[in-house]
Amino acid sequence: MRDPYAVLGVSKQATSGEIKSAFRKLAKKYHPDANKDDPKAQERFGEISSAYEILGDENKRKQFDRGEIDSSGRETHGFGGGDPFAGFRQRGGSSGGGFDAEDILKTMFGGGASTRGGFGGGDPFGSARPRQRQAQPPKGKDIEVTLPVTALDILDGGKARLKLPDGRAVAVTIPEGVENGQTIRLKGQGHPGPAGHRGDILAKVSFKTENGFRIESPHVVMDVDVPLATAVIGGKVTVSTPQGKIALKVAPWSNSGTAMRLKGRGLPKKANGNGDLIAILRIVMDDNDRSTLESIFDRRNETVEP
Repeated sequence: MRDPYAVLGVSKQATSGEIKSAFRKLAKKYHPDANKDDPKAQERFGEISSAYEILGDENKRKQFDRGEIDSSGRETHGFGGGDPFAGFRQRGGSSGGGFDAEDILKTMFGGGASTRGGFGGGDPFGSARPRQRQAQPPKGKDIEVTLPVTALDILDGGKARLKLPDGRAVAVTIPEGVENGQTIRLKGQGHPGPAGHRGDILAKVSFKTENGFRIESPHVVMDVDVPLATAVIGGKVTVSTPQGKIALKVAPWSNSGTAMRLKGRGLPKKANGNGDLIAILRIVMDDNDRSTLESIFDRRNETVEP
């Protein structure tokens, strides 16, 4: 790769702010999203990112300036200005006491190279050369938010609507078996970085009661108003559940707080199946109930009189 200073178009005396500004300008110009049909622009973007990986890091920049790493970020293995073959000159390979190039190459490359046969078309430095890590442009910051989730969100499509501080709204897929306080990560939807690469959204689930439905994962709990007369003599009450209306059968002499369990009408479990819908009876009374009950007791009294 070319000199990173030349790639970013800055001098060696450039400040960190000037380097960052130059990187942002070039990264925006050559970003792959803006040059989808231009492979050269994409290659240029990779070169720019690699250059910034060195110059944007204070330690790496100093290492590069001192010659400890090269323009690709790899450690240099120089010979300190001395004779690179000094250690081999005393080894016999010729009657004149000079060094044997073939012997040197064999020593350096594990016997795989030969001055007579060449390098076999391969790279003589292949196994010794460190593998270059592809530079990754810096991401933006993550956004941490609270995600209100209702039973209807989970049961009706499994998505919850999330409004972000910057005004954006996103639909978040709720995983099966979700727990209160669980964090859902939305990759690439956080704050943009210098080159446009966004961080993530970290949405913390907060169960919310809505329309009388509260979550006690994996169950859904709801209160059901039952007229006093129905609670005394028994009967049916119409109940609106997340899956629609049903007729709930109430046994005679039912009390407030009685829990009626409707199997499989709760939330999806992580493994398989669903939790239950639990209806908690709440006895209520109005004028009609008084009239009905008075009529019932009057008939009973009439039956027991001689």
